[in-house]
Amino acid sequence: MLKRTQRLGSVLVEQGLITADELESALNAQKGGNKRLGETLVGMGIVTAPTLVNAIANQIGVDGCVLRHGLIDPKVVALVDYDEAQRLKVLPMFLVEGTLTVAMAEPQSLPTIDRLAQMTNTRINPVLALEPNILEYLEKYSKPHVSVESFMTSLTESDVEVVERETEEEENSRDIDRMIDGSPIVNLVNLAILTAIRHNASDIHVEPDRNGTRIRYRIDGMLQQLMKPPSGMHAAIVSRIKVIGKMDISEKRLPQEGRVHVVAEGRDIDLRVSTMPTILGEKVVIRILDRERLNVTLEQLGFEGPGLERFLAGLRRPHGLVLVTGPTGSGKTTTLYCALDQLKEYGRNVVTVEDPVEYQLDLVNQVQITDGIGLTFPRVLRSVLRQDPDVILVGEIRDGETARVGIQAALTGHVVLSTLHTNTAVGAVARLLDMGIEPYLLASALNSVVAQRLVRKNCPHCLVSYYPSPTALADADRSGRSRQIYRKGEGCSKCHQTGFSGRVAVFEIMTVNDNVRDLIHAGAGEDQIRTHLQQAGWQTIREHGLQLADRGLSTLEEVLRVTHIETIARVRAERTGESEPALDGPSPGAKASGAAPTTGSEPS
Repeated sequence: MLKRTQRLGSVLVEQGLITADELESALNAQKGGNKRLGETLVGMGIVTAPTLVNAIANQIGVDGCVLRHGLIDPKVVALVDYDEAQRLKVLPMFLVEGTLTVAMAEPQSLPTIDRLAQMTNTRINPVLALEPNILEYLEKYSKPHVSVESFMTSLTESDVEVVERETEEEENSRDIDRMIDGSPIVNLVNLAILTAIRHNASDIHVEPDRNGTRIRYRIDGMLQQLMKPPSGMHAAIVSRIKVIGKMDISEKRLPQEGRVHVVAEGRDIDLRVSTMPTILGEKVVIRILDRERLNVTLEQLGFEGPGLERFLAGLRRPHGLVLVTGPTGSGKTTTLYCALDQLKEYGRNVVTVEDPVEYQLDLVNQVQITDGIGLTFPRVLRSVLRQDPDVILVGEIRDGETARVGIQAALTGHVVLSTLHTNTAVGAVARLLDMGIEPYLLASALNSVVAQRLVRKNCPHCLVSYYPSPTALADADRSGRSRQIYRKGEGCSKCHQTGFSGRVAVFEIMTVNDNVRDLIHAGAGEDQIRTHLQQAGWQTIREHGLQLADRGLSTLEEVLRVTHIETIARVRAERTGESEPALDGPSPGAKASGAAPTTGSEPS
C-alpha cells in the first residue's frame, strides 16, 4: 500500500510512532508467519490500529478509518457479494447521493475501484482500513445466513451506564423486561445513544417505518440516517427507551415525556425523551444534553469585535433586561448560559426559572416550572423577587404576565436575562408592546436585544473553491462580485458527505441607547427603529453571515438559507411599497451611492 521506495517500518520510525528496537522486535516476530508487519505491530501492542491506519493513510494520501458499528449500513454492504468482497478485501460502508464509500485494504488499486463502480453502478470513494478489520466486519455484516442481531450481542451494556435505573423488583414485574433481558435490544439502544454522542448529535429520532425502524440523528441542525435496525424490533426498542426513561410502557395511545441520566465514555449525559403515537407506531425523540457543550465562551459561539463589546456592555449594566431572540433551535439557551457565566460569582445570587431545566450549573439556583401544580413562570418570578436575587434568568417570556413581572424586576435593580421568539432584534420591541407592556416601562428597562441563527461551518477536511450561482449572488446583493471566489466543503467521510462540520452563530445586536429609548418611549414602529439603527451603522444577521462566507467559514448558500426570513420580509416590504429599507437591505448611504437593489425570490 505504500510507495515502493518506502517501507512501512521506516515510515513509522521516521514519524516517531515506533522506535528502531520496536521495529526490529516486530520483524523478528513476523518471521515464519504469514502476517503483515502492520498486523504484527498491532498484535504486539506496539501501535494501536487507529495510529497505524492514520500513518498509512497520510503516507498514501487517502482517508483512513477503523471500522465499527454505526459506520456501516447493512443494506449497503449487500451491494457487493460476500465472496467478491472477501476476494477484493473491501467492505461497502454507506451510500450518499450516488457515491459509495468503501473500506479497502488497498485503496490505491484502480482495477478494484473500477470493478466496484461497475458492480454497484455508483461513484466509489475509497478509504483505507486494515485487512483484518475488513474481514472481521465482512463476517458480521455480509456472510451468508448471518443476521444483524448476531453482532449486536457483541456489544455490552456497560458501554452506556444508565444511572438511577428501576429496582430489580420493578423490572422483573414487567413482561417487556423479561423479553428484553438477554436480547440484543439493550445493546442496540446503547449503540444508538453512543452513535449520537460520538457524532455530536443534538437529537435521536426513532421512527416507525413500514419496513421496520428508522433511526435518524440531528447533526449540525440537519437530520441524517446513520443506522438502520433490523425489522421487527420497533416495539421492543421503544419499550426499552421507555423503561430507562421511567415511562409507562403499557400506554401507547398518548404522548409521554421522560428523562434519564447516563454515563457514556466517561461523560455525564442527560437524555430528555418524548414519545408520540403515529399511525405506524410510536415515534421517540431523544434530546442529548451533553454538559461538555456548555464549556464554550462567547467568542467560540461567534461573538467578535464590536458586537462582543456591545453585548458585554449590556450585561455589565447594574440592572435591566437583556433578551436573546430567534426561532427554536437557534442556540438561544446556550448563549444565555454563556452570558450567565459572565455574571455568576460568589458575591452574587443567581436564580434561573426554566421549563425544563436542561443543564445543571454551579453557583446557580435553578427552578423548574411545573404548570400542573401551579408552579408557573409568573408565580415563581414573584417568589424569586423575595429571595434577594442579583441576576435572574427566565427561560422564556411566553405571555404578558411573565413579561410584566420580568420588566418590574429589571426596573427594581436586577439584571434579567430571557429569550423571546421573534425573528429580529427590533421585533422584540413590538412583541413586548403587543403583550401589553407600556412603552415608557419598556424603554426604561430594556438594555439590549440579540437576535441569532446557527450557520453550518465548512468541513475543514474537504474544502474546495467555487463560484456561487448568479441567483445566490443576487439574493445576497452581490451581483457585481461574480468573480469572487468562495469556499465550501466538497463532502468526505469525516462530515458524512455533507460538506459541513459544526455550527457557529450569526448575530444582530440592538443596544438600547438614549436615542433608541426615546423612539421606544414615543411608540415608534419597527421600521423607524430599524432605519435609525441602520443609519448608525448597524450590522444585521445577514450581513454578519455574509462576512463569514467571505472568510470561507461557511457557504453563501448556507447563509442565505439560514437568513431566508429576512428575504421574505424584504419582498413583502417591496410589495407594500414601504419606503424604509428592509432588515437585510443596504443602508440608506449605500442606496444613495447607486448600489444595486436586492432581487429576492417570491415567497411561496
